[in-house]
Amino acid sequence: MSQPPPQFRSHYLPRTHAGWVAIVSFAILMAMAQPPIVHTLANRIEPSLWGIPFLYVYLLAVYVLMIGVLIWAMRKGV
Repeated sequence: MSQPPPQFRSHYLPRTHAGWVAIVSFAILMAMAQPPIVHTLANRIEPSLWGIPFLYVYLLAVYVLMIGVLIWAMRKGV
């Protein structure tokens, strides 16, 4: 009388809609900060914004948005 082992959902997959939104948006933002996209979109010194090269402003914006997604997910309890 052996019973099959219980089936568990993977803890790597989000279980809520908010979890899916958080992980997809974080993955897209992470891709925007990686070399293939950064080298094609933002690898420029000019134009400078507020005296800061465009590349640094672009990366700062992407990283701030990534931190915002993490804070949003934490507040939602995902």
